[in-house]
Amino acid sequence: MKKIILLVSVFTVLVSCKTKVSESLKTEEYTVTTQEVKAIVSYLASDDLKGRDVGSQGIADAATFVETKLKSYGVKPYFETYRDDFKVGDLDAFNVVGYLEGTDADLKNEFIVIGAHYDHIGQITTVENDSIANGANDNAAGTSGVLAMAKYFGAKKSNKRSLLFVTFSAEEKGLIGSKHLAKRLKEADLNLYTMINLEMIGVSFKDRDYQAFITGYDKSNLAEVMNTYAGEKFVGFSDVAAKYSLFKRSDNYAFYEAFNVPSHTVSSCDLTNFDFYHHVNDEVDQLDYPFMTSLINTLAPVIEKMANAETQEIKLN
Repeated sequence: MKKIILLVSVFTVLVSCKTKVSESLKTEEYTVTTQEVKAIVSYLASDDLKGRDVGSQGIADAATFVETKLKSYGVKPYFETYRDDFKVGDLDAFNVVGYLEGTDADLKNEFIVIGAHYDHIGQITTVENDSIANGANDNAAGTSGVLAMAKYFGAKKSNKRSLLFVTFSAEEKGLIGSKHLAKRLKEADLNLYTMINLEMIGVSFKDRDYQAFITGYDKSNLAEVMNTYAGEKFVGFSDVAAKYSLFKRSDNYAFYEAFNVPSHTVSSCDLTNFDFYHHVNDEVDQLDYPFMTSLINTLAPVIEKMANAETQEIKLN
């Protein structure tokens, strides 16, 4: 009898240990770290890439970096390669597009686009011997968010709907990259459910009751759905964003125009809390990495619920 009790006790301890280890592994596997986020931003916003202007070696190196990351996460190219090529005048430009097919036989035919522009404005007027507009907040920060999402979903492979992870070029030239891709996908009759764009998520608000705002707040019920999925007031309304029509000034807008579906930008910066927009001081050391990591780790499971909802819960107003 003592032997049986001992065996049961040992078994219970082993099962308990295994469960704890599994939970630990799960947490480590699916949670982005501050170090990861900072490493991505530090590369993209480094002086070596010289501001990632369209047609430069810096933007080409950034594209290769994004492609390498996507491949390492198990995210495949959507087209023949990761690159969606287009022209900006005489310059060669390219969006980078990764694809994770949905797991549900029917829902996989519906798509969610998760995007951010990875270009910036290159070299500008010199300030204190510095002419490189590094674009850490604008928008290496958002690009790090897209890559974090790609890693999250690439590891889990639990998305019923199909996902496109996109980094856009030529946003700074007038949303040219997103217009090109939205048109191409529309012509291919892609069934787009929603588009979530990440823009300038590297700094926090000090006086708001939300982590981030969404542009075009009143155009759909996205904020309500996101907050319900998050179980908290995660996103809110920005008067400044509405005043300056920021809904039309980032890559979400091209998808809204082409598909007429909910397409919004998530941002934590409406320029009331950041002094270095298009400035040489938009540097790596200006960002709040613990905040950015928290935002990404809140957003990832929210998008996961979007990807797995049995019906399309996000709708235009």
